[in-house]
Amino acid sequence: MAKALLGYVGGSDPRVLAEMRRLQQRVQDLESELIRMQVENDALSAAVHHSDSLLDSIDVPQAEPALA
Repeated sequence: MAKALLGYVGGSDPRVLAEMRRLQQRVQDLESELIRMQVENDALSAAVHHSDSLLDSIDVPQAEPALA
């Protein structure tokens, strides 16, 4: 009787399984995109930090007022 009730209540509906697989794939795609964007963000942050340190290392004399 339990098997009959399980089949009646829902069991394995192919549409539900297909939707679940689609959603699982979407989650995996979004996780991959997130990782890619984090790597890109880290690279950009490192580049900005590197360029800031390069600019700080340049010795520039005090600016003089412009003659008008």
